[in-house]
Amino acid sequence: MADPAEHREEEEAAAAGEEEDTGAQIAPIVKLEEVAITTGEEDEEILLDMKAKLYRFDKDGGQWKERGTGAVKLLKHKETAKVRLVMRQAKTLKICANHLVVATTKMQEHAGSDKSCVWHALDFADGELKEEMFAIRFGSVENCKKFKDLVDQIAEEQGKSEEKESEEASAAADLVEKLTVAEDKKEEPVEKEETPAAVEEKKDAKE
Repeated sequence: MADPAEHREEEEAAAAGEEEDTGAQIAPIVKLEEVAITTGEEDEEILLDMKAKLYRFDKDGGQWKERGTGAVKLLKHKETAKVRLVMRQAKTLKICANHLVVATTKMQEHAGSDKSCVWHALDFADGELKEEMFAIRFGSVENCKKFKDLVDQIAEEQGKSEEKESEEASAAADLVEKLTVAEDKKEEPVEKEETPAAVEEKKDAKE
């Protein structure tokens, strides 16, 4: 009859042999390459990033419909200084709002809720510009106020920027007009004054 102790030693030795690293390297069947994912936000600075629930008003049905729950961001472009509002659904990352904050963007408190506000916008979330009416709800009154105040501030700054650009364009147009008039005057023909000798020659030719 076999000794149980010897049998146990044989099992332990076999297990040790199985766990021993042979040093062999197995190459993967499929090589996966890293793919850079771009969101379109690489050239923008994040001014605000908050969790919220977004609704849009369905004109045909005459009621509010949930658009998605996720992070709403205010992004400022590093070169143009334009600010846009972008919101993506939390799980699918599908865009549910994407529009510029312009001088006419005005946030209004939602009737019956101090955690919500309403606004109109020309939105591009569906790949085409559409006039939409949005409502957004935050988890706290403080977050809602912070969002509303920042959007109002950006809209005011954009209005000043647009006014300045308009004034600069008007000044540039006036300058171009003045330069054009000056060039026209320069190109007008100037009658050459005749010398006394030339006048005498004409007289002699007539006689």
